[in-house]
Amino acid sequence: MGITRTEIYSAEHNKLGLMLKILGHPARIAILQYIIDQKTCICNDLVEELGLAQATISQHLKELKNIGVIQGTIEGKSVCYCIDEKIWKEFQKQFNLFFDQDVCARKCC
Repeated sequence: MGITRTEIYSAEHNKLGLMLKILGHPARIAILQYIIDQKTCICNDLVEELGLAQATISQHLKELKNIGVIQGTIEGKSVCYCIDEKIWKEFQKQFNLFFDQDVCARKCC
């Protein structure tokens, strides 16, 4: 697989592509959904809740933190995570701009 030439795409295309890439893993969607369902920051063990290895969850949390969709605070020995509402709204805006475009189905397809 070749290197993606991101410089030939617009900033918007690169940003949306990165969002979709990070959110393109089912474990990350499960983590986000779990945090959303709790309606509060979570400090409990995601390993028990999701059935994944600690190292796997840590890697996925790192990716989600890197794009800013979750934020974490250290409280003693535990780390609490929550959705960053500002970034979440930005994701919604970007996805809606892309998916709200009208497409025209042609009979030739």
